[in-house]
Amino acid sequence: MPIDPAAVAPAKPSVWKSFAQPAAWTMFLFGFSSGLPFLLVAGTLAYWLKEKGIVLQDITMIASAGMTYAFKFLWAPLLDHWQIPGFSHFGQRRGWLLFAQIGVAAGLLAMAVFTPAQLAPFVVATLTVAFFGATQDIAVDAYRIEIAPVEVQGALVATYSLGYRIALIMAGALALILADHIPWSWVYVLMAVSMGLPIATTLMAREPDVRRVLPSRWRDAMREGIVDPFADFFRRYGWQLAGVTLLFILLFKIPEQATIGGVMSPFYRDMGFSKTQIGAITKIYGVWIGIVGVFIGGAAVARWGAWRSLGATIVLCGCTNLLYLLVASHPANLVVLTLVISAENFTLGMLGPPTVAFLSSLVNRQHTATQYALLSSLVNLPGKVLGFFAGGIVVATSYSTYFVISALAILPATLLFLYLWPRFRAAERAQAADSATGPIASAD
Repeated sequence: MPIDPAAVAPAKPSVWKSFAQPAAWTMFLFGFSSGLPFLLVAGTLAYWLKEKGIVLQDITMIASAGMTYAFKFLWAPLLDHWQIPGFSHFGQRRGWLLFAQIGVAAGLLAMAVFTPAQLAPFVVATLTVAFFGATQDIAVDAYRIEIAPVEVQGALVATYSLGYRIALIMAGALALILADHIPWSWVYVLMAVSMGLPIATTLMAREPDVRRVLPSRWRDAMREGIVDPFADFFRRYGWQLAGVTLLFILLFKIPEQATIGGVMSPFYRDMGFSKTQIGAITKIYGVWIGIVGVFIGGAAVARWGAWRSLGATIVLCGCTNLLYLLVASHPANLVVLTLVISAENFTLGMLGPPTVAFLSSLVNRQHTATQYALLSSLVNLPGKVLGFFAGGIVVATSYSTYFVISALAILPATLLFLYLWPRFRAAERAQAADSATGPIASAD
């Protein structure tokens, strides 16, 4: 007699089991690896540039090296279909991950050697760190998707984010505090040395148990590596639904991305805050508030699914950008800054797990690295483009106008969400029913 899915529907997924699985804590260590280089080519870098007298427009452009992350889909097919000579014995995922981590460490050392005094090679070194950091993210995301089913991705993202945000404390708050006492170049040397822990983690981690058949002909490799990953998405969802989904992906994270770029560091300084105050509130206290938000977001995904959680968090996240108007109107007020950072980091943390779980649900595991890299690039690209021009917008108008512009994206994103809601909720319920009646997948 077949099992009625409705009979098992009341049994909610176990939040505890989602977080206790071994894969969750592997992702914690990989999260640290991904988080360490991110601020060093964005917000933290902007402080170094400002102290060297670089003008605001140039600061926001150079500190937009993180925009490289938005184009990682261009070389993501290599991580699915090609192995690096000398690293292949580590496996497809770990080989690329180790290669990228070594590249990040080498790039950080190069930034320390050149310093902004030699601006051209310094920018090249910065782009090198961003490129290898983005490559590392491709490998980590593919690893995560391949070791666990979609329904537990929220927990994996939460523990990944815990490691990521601890790394942000090091690359953000600790770096700022150290920069008050030692030269910036030595700060970057210490950050490069810190990559030793992620490298050791990669050497000890297990390679995902995924069988891959490498194409024997160049033509087949081009088709499977470049054409099929993109065509597959439209085949599975149809042109209309796929198009609307991609438009939604482009819009809903603009508020988040617009406030994590190079414009925020000059903003805090122009508002009269010291580096130590900024580091303590935004990079230590704020990060821990964000971690609380991440675990609540992960628990929400485990209990209510990605789609419902995503709808609530994109609205909350977008609205918090308007709170920066309070900081602009109350310069050097630590209480106001603390309250705004609390709200922003908590909602940004909550947004992370639903976002990753939603994007992961769209991926075909035949093209894991390529499709996820494309989707995660699209979700961050518009906000990073806005951040690239942030300096010019602020100079032409004001900081307050910039924050209002960044928040307006939630209006079309919310309308698109309401259009997509019934379509993806139906698929989510069907997937939950299959999980409830089938065996539990292993995720170690």
